[in-house]
Amino acid sequence: MTEDLDLVSHYDYDLPQHLIAQHPLPQRDESRLMVVHRQTGDIEHRYIRDLPRILAAGDLLVLNDSRVIPAKLVGWRQRTRGRWQGLFLEEENGIWKVLSKTRGKLEPNEEVVLQDRSGSAHTNLVMLSKLPDGSWLARPNTARPTFDLLDEIGRVPLPNYIRDGNMVDDDIRRYQTVYATKPGSVAAPTAGLHLTKALIEQLIDTQKFITRITLHVGIGTFKPMATDNLSGHHMHSEWAQIDQKAIDQIERCHRENGRLVAVGTTVTRVLETVGKHKPLAPWVGTTDLFIKPGHEFTLVQGLLTNFHLPKSTLLVLVRTFGGDELIKRAYEIAVQERYRFFSYGDAMLIF
Repeated sequence: MTEDLDLVSHYDYDLPQHLIAQHPLPQRDESRLMVVHRQTGDIEHRYIRDLPRILAAGDLLVLNDSRVIPAKLVGWRQRTRGRWQGLFLEEENGIWKVLSKTRGKLEPNEEVVLQDRSGSAHTNLVMLSKLPDGSWLARPNTARPTFDLLDEIGRVPLPNYIRDGNMVDDDIRRYQTVYATKPGSVAAPTAGLHLTKALIEQLIDTQKFITRITLHVGIGTFKPMATDNLSGHHMHSEWAQIDQKAIDQIERCHRENGRLVAVGTTVTRVLETVGKHKPLAPWVGTTDLFIKPGHEFTLVQGLLTNFHLPKSTLLVLVRTFGGDELIKRAYEIAVQERYRFFSYGDAMLIF
């Protein structure tokens, strides 16, 4: 059985296409919530709006306050007029790192004309050099701050399973948590998409505590595992940070016997990265922690998360935390009960 848990194929499951949510619900907190109890194996069917009654006084919810940047770029090559697509990854000293997709071969110092969301030419991007990993260094021909420019011309980088990655205007607002403040992610920490400001206030009013950490979701989150075994998969790295205020709230939660509830797999990775070191302390850096069978959880006691893609590292994390057979059964029930899956879908709370 232990050998089976290392097989990527062990984390496959059948999902009808119509259960993949293409749009968010009109109200964030109207999403369904499957509550899974690890000790008893019981499964309840609730709603996100029920969280203040499900959680206990003294519980601490940890949120990821990373903000999704409109990182998808569209334009054309100035030399050939051929279509071009890109994805902004990061910026340093005015130089961008981007993924590039076009027909033909781009040459160093070739220029790309970036379009705004109405389709009009906006800014030129000079493609400087191709890096060994296939990405490009590039320089926009403007002194405007990068995030201001992206807010004008960038598209929401939706995953392909949502409308083939094509955004609509409402995605700018809905593919973002209501508490996002620090720009840097190219995908949303989707568990947090369900929370509203009113619900967060209600949680606080009923003595559930809230704290924040940051993990900027990178392009690696979209990459499938290309190996047959988990042990052969090289986990991507993502930048993260946890400050003294969050550490203090975590330690108070433990002293007062509250439960530490991670809102999302991104939060789980940060907390379990920090939890490897005692005593707990503020931390900033990159984490490539791959939570898989054999991982011993040090901090996280509850996990609020969406339903994840088959054979993904996120599904491996959830099944490792919740128990392989129990979460496998929970997914089967979710399909039977027509839960909505993936980024805009419903959620699961595991205790």
